[in-house]
Amino acid sequence: MLFITTYDEHGGFFDHVPTPVGVPSPDGIVGTNFNFQFDRLGVRVPTFFISPWVEPGTVIHRPSGPTETSQFEHSSIPATVKKIFHLKDFLTKRDAWAGTFDSVLTRTTPREDCPETLPNAKKLREIGANEEAKISDFQRELVQMAAALNGDCTKDIYPDKLAEGMTVAEAAHYVNDAYKIFREECDRCIKAGMDGSYIPTMDPKEPANKPCPLPVCGMLACFGCNTNTSTSKGD
Repeated sequence: MLFITTYDEHGGFFDHVPTPVGVPSPDGIVGTNFNFQFDRLGVRVPTFFISPWVEPGTVIHRPSGPTETSQFEHSSIPATVKKIFHLKDFLTKRDAWAGTFDSVLTRTTPREDCPETLPNAKKLREIGANEEAKISDFQRELVQMAAALNGDCTKDIYPDKLAEGMTVAEAAHYVNDAYKIFREECDRCIKAGMDGSYIPTMDPKEPANKPCPLPVCGMLACFGCNTNTSTSKGD
């Protein structure tokens, strides 16, 4: 038995190690919006291996193969499963290249030092979140992203003045409300017979005088950047 805990994102923490490039693309597909080749990895994330077949304190940084450039990455999981169970084919070129971590299973007999009880978790802080505090730069960006859902990204107050003076509680309410509005419009489109290629566009409460400059709008297919409440066919 091997229990694996890993992370999808690095959480915004700084990493002094450059992200690897020249990585095999899984299937050769190129991203249409940014011409992304899928030939590089992202920032490192930690991964934990928990098993009675792993020696205490084992730490590994780099794989020993299958190629000289191979790295541990998320497709190492299916690559390891294939290797352990002698499966026939790889899923993509990426997991064929990825390093496997079966090397951590070095014991011939299982360990017997597994704790039967765990201590109570220690509180990180004695008080809750300060909802009356002013929002941080990151929270301000979340508000601006939410504005792409409810159409506020077309207002004159966007982007800087939109979240100016907001508290944490006000920002949380704004983001939740924007998502709710967008979801309701999505449900309305589905009931009207629209298929998955149609993207709802939201009409802000105030007249819009400029297009949405938010970079994330390109990634979100600019959900809320039209001024009419209607549906438009996605690219």
